[in-house]
Amino acid sequence: MARYRRALDGTTYFFTLVTYRRRPILCDEPVRAALRAAFERVHVRLPFQIDAIVLMPDHLHCIWTLPDGDVNFPARWSQIKHQVSFACRETYGDVVVTAAQQRRREAPIWQRKYWEHRIRDERDMEKHVDYIHYNPVKHGLAACAASWKYSSFKRYVENGVYPIDWGGTDEARAMELE
Repeated sequence: MARYRRALDGTTYFFTLVTYRRRPILCDEPVRAALRAAFERVHVRLPFQIDAIVLMPDHLHCIWTLPDGDVNFPARWSQIKHQVSFACRETYGDVVVTAAQQRRREAPIWQRKYWEHRIRDERDMEKHVDYIHYNPVKHGLAACAASWKYSSFKRYVENGVYPIDWGGTDEARAMELE
């Protein structure tokens, strides 16, 4: 059984964010660069630890641990989504938005809402980390977790959590979170 390391303090959450109209843009270099920069900038003001992440073409899954006593993940996601939308507005601003979206000054990068789940215990953490790393295989984008370059899988291999040829667990294959 693998041992998953995570912070003992703070609250840990699993998130799913989806692109507007499921546009397959998250693995494009401009969006990846904007997302990386947004994570770094927001982290300076509002710290969080990215425990696991996978970028898929039209959605992302990640697990964050927030500092002890801090549960304000909405502020972090709001800033990250805003920064990515602003950085990518020229490249991906070609989608027509509704009048309500125009009033709210929303960009056509992200769906407005996202899904979150509070990680309850180590078993729940293990299950969700496995799900994240198996997701590209589940969607037919990679033959194995190690061949998908837009995830934290290789970091987990380097830390001895997974063998390089890890093929998923029955539970990860059966999970339906999207």
